[in-house]
Amino acid sequence: MKTIQDYLNSGAVDIAPLLSLALKKSNVELITQGDYCLTPTEKQTLSEFIQQRTDGVPFSYISGTKGFYHLDFKVTADTLIPRPETELLIDITLDLLKKNQKYQVLDLGTGSGIIAVTLADINPRWKVSATDFSQAAIDVAKINATTNINFTQGSWFDAVTDQTFDLIVSNPPYIEENDAYLNDLTYEPQTALVSGVDGLDDIRIIINNAPEYLNKDGYLLLEHGYNQQTEIVELLSINFTNIQTFQDYNIKDRAILAQIKNA
Repeated sequence: MKTIQDYLNSGAVDIAPLLSLALKKSNVELITQGDYCLTPTEKQTLSEFIQQRTDGVPFSYISGTKGFYHLDFKVTADTLIPRPETELLIDITLDLLKKNQKYQVLDLGTGSGIIAVTLADINPRWKVSATDFSQAAIDVAKINATTNINFTQGSWFDAVTDQTFDLIVSNPPYIEENDAYLNDLTYEPQTALVSGVDGLDDIRIIINNAPEYLNKDGYLLLEHGYNQQTEIVELLSINFTNIQTFQDYNIKDRAILAQIKNA
């Protein structure tokens, strides 16, 4: 018979959260009930979780959820796992837009919906729209929504023709093709990660087309790779002004905010 403590002492990757998931017990319960003997069914479930994690499946895909900002989000293999770095986009938006005013906000490439859902949950007065080329991702984002969000399927601005917004925000694909970093991300959707030889293909599309979809004095907010800021500033300088750059919590260049130039 194997107890909780036996498993905790095993050294398996993420064994404590895997135990919590398999047994539906909190961390405190794992500690206080260390002598609890797992049933055959529980051992089988845990064994399957351990094998998946050993094979490299991220814990969030095993559990099916990941926390972001103040909410928990459903995630699947059709969506990226939310990263804490992306919370920076929420902070920038909340500092930029007045809470009690009404705004039209667009989240391009919403994935599991973390940006759109978080902003709409915090400020229900804002009219938030979200797009993704993947219908499977849109379906997940709809499940995660806590308020009314206008979800549409389509590639970038193809999903929002004839609409304009006060803020367009996006965490687009920005990793270079053949980047060694991708070796650790094989279980996540590659189309949501990779964007051409220099990682900027999708960012170029967004920057070049955004002016058509922004209201007067509207803003564009982008997450990007740690080494892409200079090139993105150059791309933005043609049609945008008041360009501001931001670092993430690891002191790496991570986001850029720009305001559309007046005609």
